[in-house]
Amino acid sequence: MKVILRTFAIIVSFISAGQYAAAQISAANKPDSSGNGQGAVIIHQDARVDSILQMHIAYNKQQKGIDGYRIQIFFDAGNNSLNRATAVAGQFQLLFPGDTAYISFSEPYYKVRVGDFRTRLDAEGFLQEILPDFPNAFVIKDKINYPKPE
Repeated sequence: MKVILRTFAIIVSFISAGQYAAAQISAANKPDSSGNGQGAVIIHQDARVDSILQMHIAYNKQQKGIDGYRIQIFFDAGNNSLNRATAVAGQFQLLFPGDTAYISFSEPYYKVRVGDFRTRLDAEGFLQEILPDFPNAFVIKDKINYPKPE
């Protein structure tokens, strides 16, 4: 008796699930009242979502770049360190005209860093190219410029 009741309950649940699914499909295929066959999506959200999104956009506009990697090819402190940093940056630009050298000052050092790499792997690959010309170069985490849209 229990087996028959269990079998009956399973059959009834399959039938009702099938009818429910068919009702969902037919409701989804009905056109809207305009008659053009297009549906409409209405989003109900808290007004604070828009304010948080605007705060996020404003914060990102203030950022000077994104996290990434550069290769540091020079750093020095002293009286002529700016002149030496400028000379090293110029030498790099002559050897690798497609890439940019950045001179920065972080007391008491002038640093020359090159490239804008999103991943460490990309930076390590370029490091292997420049090591013959700049043997003391190394990869460092830094803020990089936003990538150019393709």
